[in-house]
Amino acid sequence: MPDPLVPGTAAAELVATLAARRQTVATAESLTAGLIAATIAGVPGASVVLRGGLIVYATELKSTLGGVDPERLAADGPVSESTAAALAEGAATRCGATWGVGITGVAGPDPQDGHPPGTLYLGIAGPGGTVVTRPPVRGDRWDIRAGAARAAVSGLLTRVRGAAGM
Repeated sequence: MPDPLVPGTAAAELVATLAARRQTVATAESLTAGLIAATIAGVPGASVVLRGGLIVYATELKSTLGGVDPERLAADGPVSESTAAALAEGAATRCGATWGVGITGVAGPDPQDGHPPGTLYLGIAGPGGTVVTRPPVRGDRWDIRAGAARAAVSGLLTRVRGAAGM
């Protein structure tokens, strides 16, 4: 039986592309709580490219584990562009990976710090710098979390291909 997290994602393409380029990835995940890393790990051969992941669900762990500057975290909040960028950079640095993915947002069902469910910040750090996007995700709590993981895998694949000039 295939891993249930992989179908409907670009995870197999991502693993193959990273492996071909001899590059690696690490994650720092808040609302997805490890789903991105688990999705990548669901592809046979992922151990060649997946360095590891940090689950930074609690706000203070975004700083202590994820590398977000505590003053910036206090000023911008845990659900922000700067937090996603710092998490991506922290994942890559702390895990010694070519690429880092940082994700933060609100899965719901209730708003958090004035942000409605479905708010999502996705940071991807790697060759060429760090980019933060806000992929649209909708639905219930699971739909938002699963959609965020799919968006992260797809977004990383796009960045990896772009960094190689493809």
